[in-house]
Amino acid sequence: MADKTEPRYWNTKHAADYLGISPATLNRMRLTGEGPRYAKAGSRVIYAPSDLDAWVEANKRTFTAEKIKS
Repeated sequence: MADKTEPRYWNTKHAADYLGISPATLNRMRLTGEGPRYAKAGSRVIYAPSDLDAWVEANKRTFTAEKIKS
């Protein structure tokens, strides 16, 4: 029987789906430094789910004009 566990790292499409954004938006955010942490595996970009969750937590706001905490 095949193991159906979730992969430890996700590609851009899976990470974007998890965040509820398009892969193009995630690519743009990576290029501008706005997005979550990622790693390179050869030529592939991969994301750890824990890094996606940490990025979401770090970017939570109470109101629209609130600045990101550094």
